[in-house]
Amino acid sequence: VQLQASGGGLVQPGGSLRLSCAASGSIFSLNRMDWYRQAPGKQREFVASITSDLTTNYADSVKGRFSISRDNAKNTVSLQMNSLNVEDTAVYYCNVQWWRGRLYEYWGQGTLVTVSS
Repeated sequence: VQLQASGGGLVQPGGSLRLSCAASGSIFSLNRMDWYRQAPGKQREFVASITSDLTTNYADSVKGRFSISRDNAKNTVSLQMNSLNVEDTAVYYCNVQWWRGRLYEYWGQGTLVTVSS
């Protein structure tokens, strides 16, 4: 399984970015796709998740500003990020996981989001 993330870049405070992640390989259809982020000097933290039945969950810090979506047919997950602030600066990672006898979990390579004026 491979995950390819894209869409990061430099944006001013208050701006928007859209991240995408495409998963390929042998992926079980009933899975959860997540976004995590890691800011400089900090631990990786959960940002948002979406299950194959489109149930979503968000970290409190991004609720109302970020929106996660997915295309099950294409095994892609997106993260629309609005009203960005400097605290959102981080490397963003996509993740796919499912349970089938055991936990299967895969990570993408990360895409850098920098929010700065």
